[in-house]
Amino acid sequence: MPSWLILIIIGVVLVVLGIATEIGQFLIWIGVIVLVISLILGLVRRNRT
Repeated sequence: MPSWLILIIIGVVLVVLGIATEIGQFLIWIGVIVLVISLILGLVRRNRT
């Protein structure tokens, strides 16, 4: 599993359970940022070849 997916899943679980919602939201945002960066890097690599 990719790291961004793991971060988002953990964040969603924490938010749903109501345990440390601030930490859960933080993990979700980090996961989204990592996902976006990896998509951009993937597109850049694909366009270079």
